[in-house]
Amino acid sequence: MQINRRHMILAALAGAMPWPARAGTDQALVAVATNFAKTAEKLRPVFEAQSGYKITLANGSTGKLYAQITNGAPYDMLLAADQLRPHLLEQAGLGFGRLTYARGLLALWQPDGAVDEATLRAGAFTHLAIANPALAPYGLAAREALENMGLWQVLQGKIVMGQNVGQAFALVASGNAQLGLVAQSYALGQGAGWQLPEAFYNPILQDAVLLGENPAAVAFATFLGSEAAQEIIRNAGYGEVPA
Repeated sequence: MQINRRHMILAALAGAMPWPARAGTDQALVAVATNFAKTAEKLRPVFEAQSGYKITLANGSTGKLYAQITNGAPYDMLLAADQLRPHLLEQAGLGFGRLTYARGLLALWQPDGAVDEATLRAGAFTHLAIANPALAPYGLAAREALENMGLWQVLQGKIVMGQNVGQAFALVASGNAQLGLVAQSYALGQGAGWQLPEAFYNPILQDAVLLGENPAAVAFATFLGSEAAQEIIRNAGYGEVPA
C-alpha cells in the first residue's frame, strides 16, 4: 500500500528535520480530531505493545486543535479530520510529513428506529444535530450533503450545532435532538444509522502531520500506515484510504 512507503520515507528522514527534539522522546502528545478519538484509543495499546513508545491522546475539534497549535500548544502530532489544517501547518513551518490516515464517512443517526434519506426529507422531527461547519469537517460535510439534497434552507429552523461531531452525537444521544448527521464511526453499532452516499459531500480525507522531531510521534505515524492499523481503522467505520 502506498501509504506504507510514505511512512517508511518519513521515518527515515525525520532525523534530518530542523526542529529540536522535545522532552520525553519515548512518549508523544498527540492531538486527535474528535471523530477519531475512540479509534485512536483502540490503536494506542497495539502501537505501544509493538513499539515500546507511549502516546497520550488529547481530542477536540480540528479547528480548535489547529488554533491551539498555532498558539504554541506542545503537541507532537496532529490527527486532523481534514487535509486543510495539516497543509496550513506545513506551509507555516510548524509541521512536516503530512499523510492521509483515514477517509471519513457521514451517517444519519438516531438511537432507535430505521432511518434513511426519506426520514430527512419528511422532516418529521424537531431538531437535527450537526457539527459546526466552521470548526469541524464533518459539520462542513453535513452542510454540503444537505445543500446537495436541497434541504439546507428547508431545515434551517431545525438544525442545532455542536462544536464538534462528538457534541452533535451527544445532542442526539441525550434526546435534545431526534436525528444527527455524524461520523459513521460514531453511528456504527449504536442505534439506527444510514450511511449517506459519498457523492453528497466532498471526500472527508483525514491527514496527520508531525509537529516536531519526536521519535515516538514518528513511529506512530509509521504505524498508522501499517495494514494492522488500517484494518482497525476500517473496522471502526472509516473508508479505504486512497493509494
